[in-house]
Amino acid sequence: MAKSKTVYVCSACGAQSAKWSGQCASCNEWNTIVETVAEAASSGHRFQSLAQRSPVRMLGQIEAADVPRFTTGIGEFDRVLGGGLVPGGVVLIGGDPGIGKSTLLLQSLAAMARDRKALYVSGEESGAQIALRAQRLGLTEAASGASELALLAEIQLERIQATIDAERPEIAVIDSIQTVYSDALTSAPGSVAQVRECAAQLTRIAKQLGVTIIMVGHVTKEGALAGPRVLEHIVDTVLYFEGDTHSSYRLVRAIKNRFGAVNELGVFAMTDKGLRGVANPSALFLSQHEQQVAGSCVLVTQEGTRPLLVEVQALVDAAQVPNPRRLAVGLEQNRLAMLLAVLHRHAGIGCFDQDVFLNAVGGVKIAEPAADLAVLLAIHSSMRNKPLPKGLVVFGEVGLAGEIRPSPRGQERLKEAAKLGFSAALIPKANAPKQPIDGLNVVAVDRIEQAIDRVRELE
Repeated sequence: MAKSKTVYVCSACGAQSAKWSGQCASCNEWNTIVETVAEAASSGHRFQSLAQRSPVRMLGQIEAADVPRFTTGIGEFDRVLGGGLVPGGVVLIGGDPGIGKSTLLLQSLAAMARDRKALYVSGEESGAQIALRAQRLGLTEAASGASELALLAEIQLERIQATIDAERPEIAVIDSIQTVYSDALTSAPGSVAQVRECAAQLTRIAKQLGVTIIMVGHVTKEGALAGPRVLEHIVDTVLYFEGDTHSSYRLVRAIKNRFGAVNELGVFAMTDKGLRGVANPSALFLSQHEQQVAGSCVLVTQEGTRPLLVEVQALVDAAQVPNPRRLAVGLEQNRLAMLLAVLHRHAGIGCFDQDVFLNAVGGVKIAEPAADLAVLLAIHSSMRNKPLPKGLVVFGEVGLAGEIRPSPRGQERLKEAAKLGFSAALIPKANAPKQPIDGLNVVAVDRIEQAIDRVRELE
């Protein structure tokens, strides 16, 4: 019996090499090279010159129509998807173990099974385990629709394809893509070749039959989706669970969406009956203080199409070591160092001998630069040990020259703050509203030193 030939494949980009190395030569990632069995070459011809060519259509001849959607039965899940699921669409959802991926999908399938044909393919749990979970979530009642949910415990790709072709469900869940394998490949389930091939075949059958397929993906210890990066390019939508597994709240963010807005955010609360959508997520990210505290500033951030109010907390303390610490949780650490330099250069407030700790309340991650002004005001408030004015909200990007730049969708941010009872807003001058907003005193500034002076006047 001939010995199987082995090759070394990068788990990040899928590049192959003849020997192992610490760094991939294609994507420059470290420790991503894994050993796998080489696939036998196909005996067929690669090109067929006598093959019939595919018809070509002009773009102007193609009729563009709105994509029909159907609801998942969970409002926050529909928001993240851009309004609901699309027939023939492929969704990849990832997250840490135990964060609630299978729970959310089982709840949504049980809701859709009332009037749609749904199929749950499990490669990690048996049918008895899923039935026990459905009973624990209260989905076994006749009105829930779970009794009409078709269940298949299978990991072989060809059998899954045959079942989908025979049953013709409107929606199918594959839990998870790392457990599925194809007989056409000799490598083990979860390998780069298996994940890439199985995802491509499931995407093809979804487009041909118009079946909506949701695939669950594992994550690596760094938090990225496991498998080749091409997996995210194949699918239409990529969703990712954020938040701590020890917390009762879960955040679902859209990283990629061909049918909706990117960076859309859904907020869920984990209860004994599963995940429940949170109607007013801003209340989760605002601490309830009996009185105003120093180092706290309320930011109006924009997550997709939804404005959120998040409390940013800063703690400035005398450094006990020669190199002061700079720590940011939920915000960018490198941007914190840059903002401290701007604060010293243009406002004359130095933190070179102070430890600076920054935190976004509620475990939310803020990536947009509109949080710059709130970060600097929170740091300034902590240094003075004096709280900011009550009922103040802030947003705005701070440049290296000390200027305060406008943020997108400023009107929506101000309306959200006024709706939640805030009375004052410190914003960039370019975001100043043309019409006054009831109950909200808007203060527009264009420099960081001017913003600090206006805060002192409001006190």
